[in-house]
Amino acid sequence: MSIKEKIFYKFSVFVLIFILIFSFLLMFLSSIKESATMDELAHIPSGYSYVKFLDYRLNPEHPPLLKALSGIPLLFLNLNFPIQSDAWQKYINGQWDVGREFLYESGNDADLIIQWSRIFPMLLTLGLVFLIYLWSRELFGPGWALLPSFLFALSPNILAHGHYVTTDIAAAFGTVLALYFFVKFLYFQDKKSIIYAGIAFGIAQLLKFSTFMLIPYFVFLVLVFWWANNKNLVFNGSAFKKLWNYFYKLILVFIISYLFVVYPVYFLFTYNYPQEKQISDTEFILTSFAGGPPKKGEICNPLRCLAEIDIWMTKNTITRPLAHYLLGVLMVMQRSAGGNTAYFMGEVSASGWKTYFPIVYLLKEPIPFLIMLFLAIIFWLKNIFLNLKQGFGYAKEKLVEYLNISFDKFSMIGFVLFYWFLSILSPLNIGFRHIIPTLPLFYILTTGSLKKWVDKSNFRITPYFLKNIFSIIGVFLKSSLKYLFIFILVFWFLIETVIAYPYFISYFNEFGGGIKNGYRYVTDSNYDWGQDLLRLRDFVEKNNISKIAVDYFGGGNPKYYLKDKVEYWWSARGNPKDFGINWLAVSINTLQGATARLHPGHQRNEADEYRWLVFLRPKDNKIGSVPKPDYIVGTSIFVYDLTK
Repeated sequence: MSIKEKIFYKFSVFVLIFILIFSFLLMFLSSIKESATMDELAHIPSGYSYVKFLDYRLNPEHPPLLKALSGIPLLFLNLNFPIQSDAWQKYINGQWDVGREFLYESGNDADLIIQWSRIFPMLLTLGLVFLIYLWSRELFGPGWALLPSFLFALSPNILAHGHYVTTDIAAAFGTVLALYFFVKFLYFQDKKSIIYAGIAFGIAQLLKFSTFMLIPYFVFLVLVFWWANNKNLVFNGSAFKKLWNYFYKLILVFIISYLFVVYPVYFLFTYNYPQEKQISDTEFILTSFAGGPPKKGEICNPLRCLAEIDIWMTKNTITRPLAHYLLGVLMVMQRSAGGNTAYFMGEVSASGWKTYFPIVYLLKEPIPFLIMLFLAIIFWLKNIFLNLKQGFGYAKEKLVEYLNISFDKFSMIGFVLFYWFLSILSPLNIGFRHIIPTLPLFYILTTGSLKKWVDKSNFRITPYFLKNIFSIIGVFLKSSLKYLFIFILVFWFLIETVIAYPYFISYFNEFGGGIKNGYRYVTDSNYDWGQDLLRLRDFVEKNNISKIAVDYFGGGNPKYYLKDKVEYWWSARGNPKDFGINWLAVSINTLQGATARLHPGHQRNEADEYRWLVFLRPKDNKIGSVPKPDYIVGTSIFVYDLTK
């Protein structure tokens, strides 16, 4: 490495550190203004119970690692945990009740717990930024590696979910880590790469169960890598022997993952989980899985057999840690098949929409990056078209060449397509956060395409080239304009982020109406996850409100923050004014679910539709309109002064 290259490398590291610090500050400053989100109500007490009691009875549908890391800082606080409550002792996965009691009813400082538990999620987000930089630097060099790192670190959507005790950023970290080391394994296939790939895949399994889909995807990558590296594409005994060698090593990767990573962690966190309770909990949770237990004399269907095997494994002391892992996988499968009720593009449904994720992505991803992505897609399609134009044989030859030279990029493209395909088919429309594992790959791949686009304008000065000074000026200007164009998009991206602060979770681009109007298109974790309860407390104090009716969606607790000033409310109770309460606060997620039109086949109780509120505050004709509020607290809590 030359002196010039060393200086440039050090400069890129300095810029990366600045990006990391800026990203952390934005997450931290946003975090301290927000109450607990919905899933944090379950994840925070679960993580604390894992590291404090080594007991994994809470929240088995999510792997333990992120939650356990979030619970470590809480060990240094003098906290009261509801260890004697029925929710802990008797309930089956009483995560929500334990969460409520632990945070708000045990004499603890809820805000202190929430903020301390968010430290590790923020650090994990920064760790993913560094991983993106590391992989991108290998592919494009230190300078261009800063672009995907910047895009991920300062994306409003990442800054939103990066500071919550939830598993979405963790899923992205696990996916990128496992994919990075698996590609290394395919390239080298030595003991070191096998061990690293095994550890990385094991860590991914401990972060999010969606990474389980990497198993069939890794099998696919092995087949493609074998095909691309099979000289002259001749399939004989030697070729198939090589294929078996690949799969033999792949099996070793999985053995290392589950035997030396997943099993020890689950063993540790189920150590004090009474086996009798684990058995009864597992049997109850899987009661209805895949049609329920087979009748006497019947053979279970394949899916149900998995449940029966899991129940059997809980009864064995050695296998019960892996049984708890399998339980989580089965719970995710069960939930994914069931879907969830959500609001999207003017209607409410429990069956999901095939257009959900593509539209949500286009509405929530900053427009400057969408422009970059559009250019990248055009560039990719153009190359594919030009290769196909030369004939199928030529295109096949170029494909094999691409796979041999750029298998890293192919692995990313393949995973994005695979993950999006499954997400679109799934009725579980839980929000933009579900596709976060693909964002790092989007940013890396788009950067690679932009680099090629710019490099096409680069030139070398030769004696022949010097004969035409106008050509030199033209090529120089063309290259400079491309760099300027990318710089403008990056600056625009930064401005979008700064303007979104501190309401990152409610960020929508201009297509989606911006932060103020994004709720018209989609809610839940895309816009309202309960983050504004602290702001409602401040609003009540500022306006000297003595009593307010609250219909809140989220992980916070209105009574904890508003004391005797709050009255819990819901639509069926009618107008609070009839009870002497002149103020009403409703979470927009709840309001959309109550007032938006129903998708054909979906039903809703008339008493839950806030018809009396719609009568008092008629809706406009725009998509996603709700009873017009007198005030909006933060972005997600709509407040009505019923005296008006």
